[in-house]
Amino acid sequence: MSTIALFGANGTIGSRILHEALRRGHRVTAVVRDPAKITVGHPDLTVTAGDALDPASVAAAARGRDVLVSAVGGGDGPGHTATIRPAAESLVAGLRTLGDAAPRLISVGGAGSLRTPDGARVWDAEGLPAFLLEIMHAHGDALDFYRSVVDVRWTSLSPAATIEPGERTGSYRTALDDLITDAGGTSRITAEDYAVAVVDEIEQPRHVGERFTVGY
Repeated sequence: MSTIALFGANGTIGSRILHEALRRGHRVTAVVRDPAKITVGHPDLTVTAGDALDPASVAAAARGRDVLVSAVGGGDGPGHTATIRPAAESLVAGLRTLGDAAPRLISVGGAGSLRTPDGARVWDAEGLPAFLLEIMHAHGDALDFYRSVVDVRWTSLSPAATIEPGERTGSYRTALDDLITDAGGTSRITAEDYAVAVVDEIEQPRHVGERFTVGY
């Protein structure tokens, strides 16, 4: 079983990663700005205060762990711009201070930069609202940064075009940079099955140093 430090454990995706990791026997330290917001009780769960935008806080949370997972978000478009790439840079900076003892990093990514069947990117679609484009490009900027990193073992996991709470089936398909769609052209994944994919990657690393995506 792995020891996991999880930033953003009280969010929509982070809370499901937390639940999935605990149900599979991993030991998790939930790192949040306000520990009072974590109301889950579990013998394998520790809750601590921390800030993904502070490299020293990142290093303290990551020290001695096997994996660091970042599920931080920024709320609206400007919030994502102010949070997502800066968090990526802070996470890497914090892990670098640990040298060879640094754990792997798995980061929740976005779908905007994925290729569609016509060769465009998801964010190239017409009619997307400005706030959504801002969120997509914030994740794209973070991915560009991760791809420049060679001294930290990172993985970025992009969801399908639509991710929302739903059923945990335990089934999904994977790709690298291409949007996954079903026979009807729909691209979706539940937050529960996205969390399954994150913990699967923790247990069996297949995408160190690259981005991959999941969908049905």
